[in-house]
Amino acid sequence: MTGPSTPVLLHNGLLINGTGGEPVADGAVLIEDGLIRWAGPSGELRLPALPAPARRIDVHGNTILPGFIDCHVHMAAPGGALSHAEVAAMPLSLRTFLAAPRMKLTLDAGVTTARDLGGADAGHREAVESGLLAGPRLLVAVAMLTPTGGHGDFRAATDNGENDPVMGRLADGPAECRRAVREVLRKGADCVKVAATGGVWSPTDHPDDDGFLEDEIRTITEIAAGHRGTKVAAHAQGRGGILNAVRAGVASVEHGYAIDDEAIDLMLERGTFLVPTLTTANTDPDPQKVAAWAYEKKRHWQAVARRHIPHAVARGVRVAMGTDCGIAEHGTNLRELAYLVDCGMTPMAAIRAGTSEAAELLGLAHEIGTLEAGKRADVVVARGNPLTDIAALGTPANILLVMKDGVTCKDLGNLGSLG
Repeated sequence: MTGPSTPVLLHNGLLINGTGGEPVADGAVLIEDGLIRWAGPSGELRLPALPAPARRIDVHGNTILPGFIDCHVHMAAPGGALSHAEVAAMPLSLRTFLAAPRMKLTLDAGVTTARDLGGADAGHREAVESGLLAGPRLLVAVAMLTPTGGHGDFRAATDNGENDPVMGRLADGPAECRRAVREVLRKGADCVKVAATGGVWSPTDHPDDDGFLEDEIRTITEIAAGHRGTKVAAHAQGRGGILNAVRAGVASVEHGYAIDDEAIDLMLERGTFLVPTLTTANTDPDPQKVAAWAYEKKRHWQAVARRHIPHAVARGVRVAMGTDCGIAEHGTNLRELAYLVDCGMTPMAAIRAGTSEAAELLGLAHEIGTLEAGKRADVVVARGNPLTDIAALGTPANILLVMKDGVTCKDLGNLGSLG
Protein backbone atom coordinates (compact mmCIF):
# COMPACT_ATOMS: atom_id res chain seq x y z
CA MET A 1 0.00 0.00 0.00
CA THR A 2 1.30 3.41 -0.97
CA GLY A 3 2.08 5.48 2.10
CA PRO A 4 1.68 9.23 2.54
CA SER A 5 5.41 9.92 2.15
CA THR A 6 5.70 8.17 -1.21
CA PRO A 7 5.36 10.64 -4.13
CA VAL A 8 2.60 9.49 -6.49
CA LEU A 9 1.62 10.80 -9.90
CA LEU A 10 -1.86 9.88 -11.10
CA HIS A 11 -2.07 10.56 -14.83
CA ASN A 12 -3.95 9.81 -18.07
CA GLY A 13 -7.34 10.57 -16.53
CA LEU A 14 -10.28 12.91 -16.88
CA LEU A 15 -9.62 15.40 -14.10
CA ILE A 16 -12.60 16.95 -12.27
CA ASN A 17 -11.06 19.01 -9.52
CA GLY A 18 -14.22 19.92 -7.56
CA THR A 19 -14.12 23.67 -8.23
CA GLY A 20 -16.74 23.50 -10.98
CA GLY A 21 -14.21 24.39 -13.67
CA GLU A 22 -14.00 22.62 -17.00
CA PRO A 23 -12.80 19.01 -16.76
CA VAL A 24 -9.30 18.30 -18.06
CA ALA A 25 -9.21 15.50 -20.61
CA ASP A 26 -5.59 14.46 -19.96
CA GLY A 27 -5.27 15.35 -16.32
CA ALA A 28 -2.73 14.52 -13.66
CA VAL A 29 -2.41 14.86 -9.89
CA LEU A 30 0.90 14.81 -8.05
CA ILE A 31 0.76 13.76 -4.39
CA GLU A 32 3.57 14.10 -1.88
CA ASP A 33 3.65 13.88 1.91
CA GLY A 34 -0.10 13.37 2.05
CA LEU A 35 -0.86 16.60 0.17
CA ILE A 36 -1.72 17.64 -3.37
CA ARG A 37 1.43 19.13 -4.80
CA TRP A 38 0.04 19.86 -8.27
CA ALA A 39 -3.08 19.14 -10.36
CA GLY A 40 -3.87 20.03 -13.94
CA PRO A 41 -3.23 19.08 -17.58
CA SER A 42 -0.45 16.51 -17.96
CA GLY A 43 1.16 18.63 -20.68
CA GLU A 44 1.69 21.50 -18.24
CA LEU A 45 3.50 19.39 -15.67
CA ARG A 46 7.01 20.84 -15.58
CA LEU A 47 8.68 18.98 -12.80
CA PRO A 48 11.93 17.02 -12.63
CA ALA A 49 11.74 13.25 -12.84
CA LEU A 50 10.15 11.86 -9.74
CA PRO A 51 12.68 10.28 -7.38
CA ALA A 52 12.53 6.63 -6.42
CA PRO A 53 10.40 5.18 -4.97
CA ALA A 54 7.89 7.54 -6.64
CA ARG A 55 4.95 5.85 -8.34
CA ARG A 56 3.38 6.74 -11.67
CA ILE A 57 -0.17 5.42 -11.78
CA ASP A 58 -1.89 5.35 -15.17
CA VAL A 59 -5.64 5.55 -14.52
CA HIS A 60 -6.37 4.55 -18.13
CA GLY A 61 -8.79 7.31 -19.02
CA ASN A 62 -10.96 6.98 -15.93
CA THR A 63 -11.95 10.01 -13.86
CA ILE A 64 -9.87 11.57 -11.08
CA LEU A 65 -12.03 13.34 -8.47
CA PRO A 66 -11.69 14.75 -4.96
CA GLY A 67 -12.67 12.42 -2.16
CA PHE A 68 -16.37 12.85 -1.50
CA ILE A 69 -17.92 14.27 1.67
CA ASP A 70 -21.15 12.98 3.18
CA CYS A 71 -22.57 15.60 5.54
CA HIS A 72 -25.24 13.38 7.11
CA VAL A 73 -24.58 9.80 8.23
CA HIS A 74 -25.28 7.63 11.27
CA MET A 75 -22.58 5.01 11.71
CA ALA A 76 -24.26 3.62 14.83
CA ALA A 77 -27.47 2.79 12.93
CA PRO A 78 -27.73 -0.37 10.81
CA GLY A 79 -29.14 0.95 7.55
CA GLY A 80 -32.47 -0.30 6.24
CA ALA A 81 -35.31 -0.98 8.67
CA LEU A 82 -34.50 0.86 11.89
CA SER A 83 -35.63 -0.24 15.31
CA HIS A 84 -34.51 2.29 17.90
CA ALA A 85 -35.59 -0.10 20.62
CA GLU A 86 -33.19 -2.76 19.30
CA VAL A 87 -30.36 -0.27 19.01
CA ALA A 88 -31.00 1.10 22.50
CA ALA A 89 -30.92 -2.43 23.93
CA MET A 90 -27.41 -3.09 22.58
CA PRO A 91 -24.34 -2.66 24.78
CA LEU A 92 -22.39 0.41 23.70
CA SER A 93 -19.37 -1.73 22.90
CA LEU A 94 -21.42 -3.83 20.46
CA ARG A 95 -22.71 -0.70 18.73
CA THR A 96 -19.13 0.42 18.25
CA PHE A 97 -17.98 -2.93 16.84
CA LEU A 98 -20.94 -2.96 14.45
CA ALA A 99 -20.02 0.52 13.24
CA ALA A 100 -16.56 -0.58 12.06
CA PRO A 101 -17.61 -2.42 8.86
CA ARG A 102 -20.07 0.36 8.05
CA MET A 103 -17.24 2.87 8.18
CA LYS A 104 -15.18 0.74 5.80
CA LEU A 105 -18.13 0.43 3.39
CA THR A 106 -18.46 4.21 3.42
CA LEU A 107 -14.79 4.73 2.62
CA ASP A 108 -14.91 2.14 -0.15
CA ALA A 109 -17.87 4.00 -1.67
CA GLY A 110 -15.57 6.99 -2.23
CA VAL A 111 -16.43 9.03 0.88
CA THR A 112 -13.25 10.21 2.58
CA THR A 113 -14.92 12.60 5.06
CA ALA A 114 -18.28 12.18 6.81
CA ARG A 115 -20.27 14.13 9.39
CA ASP A 116 -22.03 11.79 11.80
CA LEU A 117 -25.12 13.50 13.14
CA GLY A 118 -25.95 11.20 16.00
CA GLY A 119 -24.63 7.96 17.43
CA ALA A 120 -20.87 8.11 16.82
CA ASP A 121 -18.73 9.75 19.47
CA ALA A 122 -15.21 11.08 19.78
CA GLY A 123 -13.87 7.53 20.11
CA HIS A 124 -15.06 6.64 16.61
CA ARG A 125 -13.30 9.72 15.26
CA GLU A 126 -10.09 8.96 17.14
CA ALA A 127 -10.10 5.31 16.07
CA VAL A 128 -10.01 6.44 12.45
CA GLU A 129 -7.42 9.15 13.09
CA SER A 130 -5.11 6.68 14.84
CA GLY A 131 -5.45 4.06 12.10
CA LEU A 132 -7.20 1.58 14.35
CA LEU A 133 -10.23 1.53 12.04
CA ALA A 134 -10.53 2.08 8.30
CA GLY A 135 -13.10 4.73 7.53
CA PRO A 136 -13.70 8.28 6.43
CA ARG A 137 -12.40 11.21 8.42
CA LEU A 138 -15.20 11.86 10.91
CA LEU A 139 -16.85 14.89 12.39
CA VAL A 140 -19.23 13.84 15.16
CA ALA A 141 -22.25 15.42 16.83
CA VAL A 142 -22.26 12.72 19.55
CA ALA A 143 -26.06 12.82 19.97
CA MET A 144 -28.98 14.83 18.67
CA LEU A 145 -30.38 17.46 21.04
CA THR A 146 -34.15 17.16 21.22
CA PRO A 147 -37.12 18.39 23.21
CA THR A 148 -39.21 15.93 25.17
CA GLY A 149 -41.44 14.11 22.69
CA GLY A 150 -39.32 15.43 19.82
CA HIS A 151 -37.58 13.58 17.02
CA GLY A 152 -34.74 12.35 19.22
CA ASP A 153 -37.12 11.05 21.88
CA PHE A 154 -37.65 7.50 20.70
CA ARG A 155 -39.65 6.32 23.69
CA ALA A 156 -43.14 4.99 23.11
CA ALA A 157 -45.95 7.07 24.59
CA THR A 158 -46.39 4.51 27.37
CA ASP A 159 -42.67 4.41 28.26
CA ASN A 160 -41.85 6.41 31.38
CA GLY A 161 -38.19 5.36 31.47
CA GLU A 162 -35.10 7.26 30.37
CA ASN A 163 -34.48 8.13 26.71
CA ASP A 164 -31.40 6.52 25.14
CA PRO A 165 -28.85 9.36 25.50
CA VAL A 166 -26.76 8.08 22.59
CA MET A 167 -29.60 8.71 20.17
CA GLY A 168 -31.11 11.85 21.72
CA ARG A 169 -30.30 14.22 24.62
CA LEU A 170 -33.49 15.73 26.03
CA ALA A 171 -33.69 19.45 26.80
CA ASP A 172 -36.63 21.79 27.28
CA GLY A 173 -36.30 25.55 27.38
CA PRO A 174 -33.19 27.70 26.85
CA ALA A 175 -31.60 26.86 30.21
CA GLU A 176 -31.66 23.11 29.57
CA CYS A 177 -30.50 23.72 26.00
CA ARG A 178 -27.44 25.54 27.32
CA ARG A 179 -26.55 22.59 29.50
CA ALA A 180 -27.22 20.04 26.72
CA VAL A 181 -25.07 21.74 24.09
CA ARG A 182 -22.25 22.28 26.55
CA GLU A 183 -22.44 18.59 27.46
CA VAL A 184 -21.99 17.32 23.88
CA LEU A 185 -19.21 19.83 23.35
CA ARG A 186 -17.56 18.54 26.53
CA LYS A 187 -17.76 15.04 25.08
CA GLY A 188 -15.87 16.10 21.97
CA ALA A 189 -18.56 17.08 19.47
CA ASP A 190 -17.23 18.75 16.30
CA CYS A 191 -20.73 19.91 15.37
CA VAL A 192 -24.14 20.09 17.00
CA LYS A 193 -27.39 18.48 15.82
CA VAL A 194 -30.80 19.77 16.93
CA ALA A 195 -34.32 18.55 16.30
CA ALA A 196 -36.24 21.54 14.92
CA THR A 197 -39.18 19.36 13.88
CA GLY A 198 -40.59 15.94 14.54
CA GLY A 199 -39.66 13.10 12.26
CA VAL A 200 -40.60 9.90 10.50
CA TRP A 201 -39.06 7.39 12.89
CA SER A 202 -39.96 9.03 16.22
CA PRO A 203 -43.13 7.49 17.64
CA THR A 204 -44.91 10.44 19.24
CA ASP A 205 -44.51 13.30 16.76
CA HIS A 206 -44.72 14.14 13.06
CA PRO A 207 -42.38 15.93 10.62
CA ASP A 208 -44.64 19.00 10.53
CA ASP A 209 -44.64 19.32 14.34
CA ASP A 210 -42.25 21.95 15.68
CA GLY A 211 -39.41 20.62 17.79
CA PHE A 212 -37.15 23.14 19.50
CA LEU A 213 -38.52 26.66 19.13
CA GLU A 214 -36.55 29.58 17.76
CA ASP A 215 -35.33 30.83 21.15
CA GLU A 216 -34.12 27.36 22.11
CA ILE A 217 -32.28 26.86 18.82
CA ARG A 218 -30.76 30.35 19.02
CA THR A 219 -29.45 29.56 22.49
CA ILE A 220 -27.76 26.46 21.08
CA THR A 221 -26.28 28.22 18.03
CA GLU A 222 -24.88 31.02 20.19
CA ILE A 223 -23.27 28.63 22.67
CA ALA A 224 -21.82 26.54 19.82
CA ALA A 225 -20.49 29.60 17.99
CA GLY A 226 -18.61 30.57 21.15
CA HIS A 227 -16.72 27.27 20.98
CA ARG A 228 -14.40 28.01 18.07
CA GLY A 229 -17.28 28.61 15.68
CA THR A 230 -18.88 25.17 16.03
CA LYS A 231 -21.72 24.82 13.53
CA VAL A 232 -25.24 23.61 14.15
CA ALA A 233 -27.22 21.30 11.86
CA ALA A 234 -31.00 21.21 12.22
CA HIS A 235 -33.15 18.18 11.54
CA ALA A 236 -36.02 20.14 9.97
CA GLN A 237 -38.65 18.60 7.72
CA GLY A 238 -41.80 20.67 8.21
CA ARG A 239 -42.11 24.30 7.16
CA GLY A 240 -42.42 25.87 10.62
CA GLY A 241 -39.37 24.13 12.01
CA ILE A 242 -37.31 25.02 8.95
CA LEU A 243 -38.10 28.70 9.49
CA ASN A 244 -37.36 28.51 13.22
CA ALA A 245 -34.00 26.88 12.53
CA VAL A 246 -32.88 29.32 9.83
CA ARG A 247 -33.94 32.37 11.84
CA ALA A 248 -32.04 31.00 14.83
CA GLY A 249 -28.79 30.79 12.86
CA VAL A 250 -28.16 27.14 12.00
CA ALA A 251 -25.56 26.38 9.34
CA SER A 252 -27.64 23.72 7.60
CA VAL A 253 -31.16 22.46 7.26
CA GLU A 254 -31.16 18.67 7.16
CA HIS A 255 -33.88 17.13 4.97
CA GLY A 256 -35.91 20.32 4.42
CA TYR A 257 -38.70 18.38 2.77
CA ALA A 258 -41.43 21.06 3.05
CA ILE A 259 -39.16 23.99 2.18
CA ASP A 260 -41.09 26.88 0.62
CA ASP A 261 -40.30 30.28 -0.87
CA GLU A 262 -40.29 32.05 2.49
CA ALA A 263 -37.70 29.63 3.81
CA ILE A 264 -35.77 29.74 0.54
CA ASP A 265 -35.60 33.54 0.63
CA LEU A 266 -34.26 33.44 4.17
CA MET A 267 -31.71 30.73 3.37
CA LEU A 268 -30.47 32.62 0.32
CA GLU A 269 -30.13 35.78 2.43
CA ARG A 270 -28.18 34.01 5.16
CA GLY A 271 -26.22 31.49 3.11
CA THR A 272 -27.82 28.54 4.92
CA PHE A 273 -27.11 25.17 3.35
CA LEU A 274 -29.70 22.55 2.50
CA VAL A 275 -28.70 18.90 3.00
CA PRO A 276 -31.69 17.17 1.37
CA THR A 277 -30.79 13.52 2.13
CA LEU A 278 -32.50 12.29 -1.02
CA THR A 279 -31.04 8.81 -0.64
CA THR A 280 -33.28 8.10 2.31
CA ALA A 281 -36.15 10.03 0.71
CA ASN A 282 -35.92 7.68 -2.27
CA THR A 283 -35.58 4.48 -0.23
CA ASP A 284 -38.95 2.80 0.06
CA PRO A 285 -39.57 1.19 3.45
CA ASP A 286 -40.45 -2.48 3.68
CA PRO A 287 -43.96 -2.62 5.16
CA GLN A 288 -43.12 -6.03 6.65
CA LYS A 289 -40.20 -4.61 8.64
CA VAL A 290 -41.41 -1.25 9.92
CA ALA A 291 -44.32 -0.16 12.07
CA ALA A 292 -47.44 0.88 10.18
CA TRP A 293 -47.26 4.43 11.56
CA ALA A 294 -43.66 4.82 10.35
CA TYR A 295 -44.49 3.36 6.94
CA GLU A 296 -47.32 5.83 6.38
CA LYS A 297 -45.24 8.81 7.49
CA LYS A 298 -42.32 7.75 5.32
CA ARG A 299 -44.37 7.40 2.15
CA HIS A 300 -46.15 10.73 2.71
CA TRP A 301 -42.96 12.70 3.36
CA GLN A 302 -41.16 11.12 0.42
CA ALA A 303 -43.82 12.68 -1.80
CA VAL A 304 -43.47 16.03 -0.02
CA ALA A 305 -39.71 16.03 -0.64
CA ARG A 306 -40.12 15.24 -4.33
CA ARG A 307 -42.40 18.27 -4.71
CA HIS A 308 -40.36 20.81 -2.78
CA ILE A 309 -36.63 20.04 -3.10
CA PRO A 310 -36.47 20.64 -6.89
CA HIS A 311 -37.88 24.15 -6.34
CA ALA A 312 -35.17 24.93 -3.78
CA VAL A 313 -32.54 23.69 -6.24
CA ALA A 314 -34.00 25.79 -9.05
CA ARG A 315 -33.90 28.90 -6.88
CA GLY A 316 -30.23 28.40 -6.05
CA VAL A 317 -30.20 27.34 -2.40
CA ARG A 318 -26.72 26.08 -1.55
CA VAL A 319 -26.78 22.28 -1.41
CA ALA A 320 -24.31 19.96 0.32
CA MET A 321 -24.43 16.20 -0.08
CA GLY A 322 -25.85 14.18 2.77
CA THR A 323 -27.49 10.79 2.60
CA ASP A 324 -28.78 9.71 6.02
CA CYS A 325 -26.94 6.42 5.52
CA GLY A 326 -27.65 4.49 8.65
CA ILE A 327 -31.31 5.00 7.88
CA ALA A 328 -30.48 4.29 4.22
CA GLU A 329 -28.09 1.43 3.47
CA HIS A 330 -24.43 2.07 4.27
CA GLY A 331 -22.05 2.21 1.32
CA THR A 332 -24.64 3.63 -1.08
CA ASN A 333 -23.61 7.23 -0.40
CA LEU A 334 -22.87 8.40 -3.94
CA ARG A 335 -26.34 7.46 -5.15
CA GLU A 336 -27.22 10.84 -3.72
CA LEU A 337 -25.56 12.55 -6.69
CA ALA A 338 -27.97 11.06 -9.22
CA TYR A 339 -30.92 12.03 -7.01
CA LEU A 340 -29.62 15.60 -6.93
CA VAL A 341 -29.48 15.58 -10.73
CA ASP A 342 -33.04 14.27 -10.79
CA CYS A 343 -33.97 17.37 -8.76
CA GLY A 344 -32.51 19.70 -11.38
CA MET A 345 -28.80 19.98 -10.63
CA THR A 346 -26.24 19.48 -13.37
CA PRO A 347 -23.85 16.55 -12.88
CA MET A 348 -21.02 19.03 -12.20
CA ALA A 349 -23.10 20.89 -9.62
CA ALA A 350 -23.98 17.60 -7.93
CA ILE A 351 -20.29 16.68 -7.77
CA ARG A 352 -19.57 20.05 -6.21
CA ALA A 353 -22.33 19.42 -3.65
CA GLY A 354 -20.40 16.31 -2.64
CA THR A 355 -16.97 17.95 -2.66
CA SER A 356 -16.27 21.69 -2.49
CA GLU A 357 -19.73 22.79 -1.27
CA ALA A 358 -19.78 20.11 1.41
CA ALA A 359 -16.31 21.20 2.50
CA GLU A 360 -17.57 24.79 2.81
CA LEU A 361 -20.45 23.68 5.02
CA LEU A 362 -18.12 21.73 7.30
CA GLY A 363 -15.64 24.60 7.55
CA LEU A 364 -12.94 22.47 5.92
CA ALA A 365 -12.63 24.12 2.49
CA HIS A 366 -9.05 25.09 3.25
CA GLU A 367 -8.15 21.40 3.63
CA ILE A 368 -10.42 19.24 1.46
CA GLY A 369 -13.07 19.35 -1.25
CA THR A 370 -10.95 20.20 -4.29
CA LEU A 371 -7.84 18.87 -5.96
CA GLU A 372 -5.64 21.94 -5.55
CA ALA A 373 -2.07 22.39 -4.40
CA GLY A 374 -1.66 22.37 -0.63
CA LYS A 375 -4.85 20.48 0.20
CA ARG A 376 -5.07 17.02 1.69
CA ALA A 377 -4.63 14.27 -0.86
CA ASP A 378 -8.14 12.82 -0.70
CA VAL A 379 -8.58 11.39 -4.19
CA VAL A 380 -11.02 9.05 -5.91
CA VAL A 381 -10.63 7.38 -9.29
CA ALA A 382 -13.99 6.39 -10.77
CA ARG A 383 -14.75 4.24 -13.76
CA GLY A 384 -15.97 6.16 -16.82
CA ASN A 385 -17.17 9.74 -16.98
CA PRO A 386 -19.61 10.86 -14.27
CA LEU A 387 -20.58 13.93 -16.29
CA THR A 388 -22.30 11.64 -18.79
CA ASP A 389 -23.33 8.91 -16.31
CA ILE A 390 -23.60 10.37 -12.82
CA ALA A 391 -25.50 7.32 -11.52
CA ALA A 392 -22.44 5.12 -12.08
CA LEU A 393 -20.75 6.75 -9.08
CA GLY A 394 -23.41 5.20 -6.86
CA THR A 395 -22.08 1.68 -7.53
CA PRO A 396 -19.06 1.05 -5.28
CA ALA A 397 -17.59 -1.34 -7.87
CA ASN A 398 -17.08 1.73 -10.09
CA ILE A 399 -14.94 3.42 -7.45
CA LEU A 400 -11.59 1.99 -8.49
CA LEU A 401 -9.20 3.86 -6.21
CA VAL A 402 -9.63 5.73 -2.92
CA MET A 403 -6.83 7.71 -1.29
CA LYS A 404 -7.12 9.60 1.99
CA ASP A 405 -4.26 11.87 3.03
CA GLY A 406 -2.23 10.27 0.25
CA VAL A 407 -2.70 6.74 1.62
CA THR A 408 -4.28 4.20 -0.71
CA CYS A 409 -7.31 2.77 1.09
CA LYS A 410 -8.88 0.94 -1.85
CA ASP A 411 -7.40 -0.17 -5.17
CA LEU A 412 -10.11 -2.21 -6.82
CA GLY A 413 -8.61 -1.88 -10.29
CA ASN A 414 -5.09 -2.71 -9.07
CA LEU A 415 -4.09 0.63 -10.58
CA GLY A 416 -1.06 0.98 -8.37
CA SER A 417 0.63 -1.87 -10.20
CA LEU A 418 -0.13 -0.60 -13.71
CA GLY A 419 1.53 2.79 -13.96
